[in-house]
Parts: sequence; C-alpha cells; structure tokens
Amino acid sequence: MTPSPKPSPTPTGPDAAPTGAPALPLLHRDGMMLIIDKPYGLPVHPGPKGGPTLSDQLDALRFGLPRAPELAHRLDKDTSGCLVLGRHPKALAVLGKLFASGAVDKTYVALTRGAPADDEGLIDQPLAKRSPHRGWWMQAVPKGTPGAQEARTAFRVLHRGDGLSILALSPLTGRTHQLRAHLAHLGAPILGDAIYGGASRLPGGPKLHLHSRRVVVPLAKKGPPVAVSAPLPPHICETLAHLGLDSAAIGAAADAFAKDVPPAD
Repeated sequence: MTPSPKPSPTPTGPDAAPTGAPALPLLHRDGMMLIIDKPYGLPVHPGPKGGPTLSDQLDALRFGLPRAPELAHRLDKDTSGCLVLGRHPKALAVLGKLFASGAVDKTYVALTRGAPADDEGLIDQPLAKRSPHRGWWMQAVPKGTPGAQEARTAFRVLHRGDGLSILALSPLTGRTHQLRAHLAHLGAPILGDAIYGGASRLPGGPKLHLHSRRVVVPLAKKGPPVAVSAPLPPHICETLAHLGLDSAAIGAAADAFAKDVPPAD
C-alpha cells in the first residue's frame, strides 16, 4: 500500500509564520483555510487547569494575514490529527456551514480493547448526556429517549489480535464524544480512554489511541475537494510496532475506507 503523505513543510520567506512559531505540522494552506496536525495532549481552548493551548499559538499561524485563524471545528485534547482552521470571517462562515451540513468527510483511526462483532458496518445508536452537570459525558440510549440525539458512525475493522483491534471510523453525525461513546457501547472502548472504559483512571495508563486521520473539505464550488491525511502519532505507531504492524499501511487502509464511505445524509 502507498505510504501516508508527509506533512507539507512550513513556508518560508515574507509569507512565513513569525519567528518563534509553534512546531505545528502544516498539512494544507490556501487563502481560505489551514489544516494542521494537532498533537496529542494539546487542548484547543483554555481549561480550568491552565497550561498551553492551541489558542495561544494561533497568532503565529497568520501567514501574512491581518488576523489569526480560528477553529472551524474542534478535537478533544487527547485526540491527535487533522484540524481545520478558517483564515478569516468569510472562510469561517463557509466552513461552518460545511461542517454543520455534514459535507466534510472525516476519518479516524482508533485502537480498541476488544472489537465489534462485524468486520464492517454502521453504528446507528442515539446518544444523550449522562449527567446534566457534565455536558460532555455521553452515553448510548434507546431510540426515542427524550433528549437523545441521532448518532451514526461507519466503521471497518482493519486488524484483530492480542485482545486489541484497529478500526477506521467515519462519524456521519457530529455528536460530542460520538466515537468514544459508540465504541464503548459495542464493548470495544478505545485504548487509553479513561472516561469510557478503555483505561484505568489512575495515572500512568496508556494514552488515548484516537487519531483524526483524514478530512475531505469541498471548499471550492468548482474543482476537487481538499483531501488531507495526517500521519499516525508516535504513541499509536509504537503500539502498532509492538503488534508487528506498519503504521503507514494502517493509514493507507484507513484512507481506502474513507473513499468507500457513502456521504452523510
């Protein structure tokens, strides 16, 4: 299989980011958007515990424009990979509509404890808040449950063995913690997920093994969509190596799955 594409080098010259710009791999840049490879463990917004955030680094990604880019969507702190930024208000409005309508195709790679029974399929299971005090904490509920939101995830099992599985996932809806809650519902929580059962809550456990592998953004009215893939992060590559698997091949298999997933309704 074809190896994963390497991130584009950070531009140099008068259009380059200011000196001291963060080492955020730039996967794509045009006049409307940036797509970066967000590292594991970097929150996109400030939290109650403080510490570095992506928000602190956005000004270094202006690349000659008068204002910093802003998030077109979000990733959880411990989810790595493709993250789309709008470079100005017009771009953010267009991207916001594309994400809200489900026009942006997203593909993730996850390592899980256990595996779905089927090799490929659709998880069609509503999600609802588990606690009114923690709006981000979700659970799978029966259809028709008051307050539940429709949630659908396409998946393909890329590998099974040693009590673990590797999945390619495409969320066809955009619910909070959708992939994590759906896989926990199937009895295959994501490795390193201390919230949904894939790791102990005690310190020292594995990192969350969830990566935003690929986005396809139909930004241009005429012309092909922008399709970008982010290489798997070091902690996932290390786990794959322990399993005797090649990370580039797994990434390529996830990209092939992405091309087979039908568009969201």
